[in-house]
Amino acid sequence: MSEFSPIPLLIPALPKLTALRPYLEQIDANRYYSNFGPLTRELETRLAGIFENHASHPMHVTTVSSATTGLELALSSLDLPRGSLVVVPALTFVATLTAVIRAGFVPVVADVDADNWLLTPEIVRESAASTGASAAIVVSAFGQPVDTALWSSFQENTGISIVIDAAGGFGSQWVQATDIPVVFSMHATKSLAAGEGGFIVSGNHDFIRHITELSNFGINLDPSAGLPVGYLTHAGSNAKLSEYHAAVAHASLDNWESNAEKRQSAYRRYRDLLNDACGDAIIWQKGVELTVPNMLCIRLGNSEARSKLEDHCKRLQIATRRWYQPLLHHHSANISPLVAMPCPAAEGIASGLLGLPFFVDITDIQIRRVVDAVAQAVSQQDYSTQKQLTRKRHGQYSDIH
Repeated sequence: MSEFSPIPLLIPALPKLTALRPYLEQIDANRYYSNFGPLTRELETRLAGIFENHASHPMHVTTVSSATTGLELALSSLDLPRGSLVVVPALTFVATLTAVIRAGFVPVVADVDADNWLLTPEIVRESAASTGASAAIVVSAFGQPVDTALWSSFQENTGISIVIDAAGGFGSQWVQATDIPVVFSMHATKSLAAGEGGFIVSGNHDFIRHITELSNFGINLDPSAGLPVGYLTHAGSNAKLSEYHAAVAHASLDNWESNAEKRQSAYRRYRDLLNDACGDAIIWQKGVELTVPNMLCIRLGNSEARSKLEDHCKRLQIATRRWYQPLLHHHSANISPLVAMPCPAAEGIASGLLGLPFFVDITDIQIRRVVDAVAQAVSQQDYSTQKQLTRKRHGQYSDIH
């Protein structure tokens, strides 16, 4: 690989044909392609087992066509009055916002904690007291896990319903609470990739059953439900996961642990080198060490420093991205109705936030090129003068595959 080759921001890591073949052959044999087919049901069982390994109670999983539809259905399952206000963090992907609006509710865009970049119970409590919000979507921004037990206690004490958006958190976000639904993505760029798709995890079987029903238009399929099978119970959507996407997810799960180890190893080395090269010029999101990092995002001290880094990376053909920007309350006025709370912490974080290249097969050469570029742009000492120090600290480099 040339040292001048472009470095992309993300490279999806989906299973190859050889890994997919056994599952595709099952589809051919079953002649079952959607509508809760055998591969989809088996995937839900596999996922529930994984989450039960990190919980003290049974877990239940239902798959959906995307995490966005999963959020919509999870919100709809709360049975809130139409037009209810739902708190969302300013610093998150737009799908969090659109899911609230599409579910028939009004988003309240709130600030985040200045250190961990997440909603806190205090922020949600204050936002709800000011606006009358009756629910909140708590986002595990950049994969940083949230404490489901803490939010369960908050929900019980306040009556404010909580849904967790952990779209990019599979492998780092677990579910200790029994009454908090957590939504995950299986988009092509996520650590568990199906190309497209998502799933919802909860310890509440009835809640998951209701979401499953809503994903099939709201049609009753339970003979014991007190309503004839085939009758609508609610106005749902067509949000089912196809058997083909389930096949890709199965193959991804088969190789998931190996890829997770690669992600974590590369992420640790990347961060260490950035810290060695840039020192306090980089501000990191605070929280637990991610088990399965899905992206790498740094914060610089101000927008000028970020622009300097963006320009420098562009000249070096290194891709970057201003993740989660503009902040939710800065989007078009057509995205309404919307209630915007003061968001000074989110504004400060966003002004210096920048995503750097990160993917499963990122090589050590690519990492060093990015680190060198960042160090030069933030006007720290030239990274080349630190090579001996970092090699002594971490050992001689070899490509990460």
